[in-house]
Amino acid sequence: MKIGCLLSVRQKATRLPGKSLLDLDGKSVTVRLLNRIGMAKKIDQVILSTSLHPDDEVLVEIADAESVATFRGSEDDKLRRYYDTAKFYDLDAVVIVDGDDPLVFPEFIDQVAECLNGSNEPDCVYISNLPVGAASTGLRTSALEKVLELKDETDTEVWGGYFIGSGKFTTEEINVVDPLFNHPEIRLTLDYDEDFELIQGIHQKLGYQFSSNELMSLLLEDRELREINTSAIEKYESHIQNSAPVTFKKDAS
Repeated sequence: MKIGCLLSVRQKATRLPGKSLLDLDGKSVTVRLLNRIGMAKKIDQVILSTSLHPDDEVLVEIADAESVATFRGSEDDKLRRYYDTAKFYDLDAVVIVDGDDPLVFPEFIDQVAECLNGSNEPDCVYISNLPVGAASTGLRTSALEKVLELKDETDTEVWGGYFIGSGKFTTEEINVVDPLFNHPEIRLTLDYDEDFELIQGIHQKLGYQFSSNELMSLLLEDRELREINTSAIEKYESHIQNSAPVTFKKDAS
């Protein structure tokens, strides 16, 4: 099975405009994230998957400079873009990492890839109980093809509900119980200024290549650091609550 890791990123952020290009000690958030994804060992190819919007050309240039493959597709339909990326690169499955998650855990990217390649052959692999922004999601290309036939939206910014809990796909959950990692109350994603302050603080203490174990050990020891972006949690929850629910075509089975 050929598995690619897709960095799903666009220059359309409104809560923190330009966040994918924010500077972390001379390199952009996107470069740092590509470097972090590169720490995963079970991935056959890393691909930056972005849109055809002119503003996203800079992301392609960044990937080219880092010798990372790219694909440009739909602006608003992420699922269509993921499927087109997978087909273009002849991938059997993909692991999706969001451009908002510069501290994604590469060790768990590998776990997702292993599950996709396992005997259960799930359509979707997802992770529960990691910090927000640490997880990735696995999708078989065949499942992406199927969801394009079933969905009733052209804007799939929030797409997890199509697979998880819908009853239309087989799923496998990686339920994280290790007390070092089981901290869904910790926020590591990048949506607000407070989030970037936390990310800067982490890099100042750990440098720019560290394991997820080292990261979590630091956060659990340094309460002041991990609570820098506590105020962002409520703002983000409000944003998610206002997101449109996923919808299927009436005759979808």
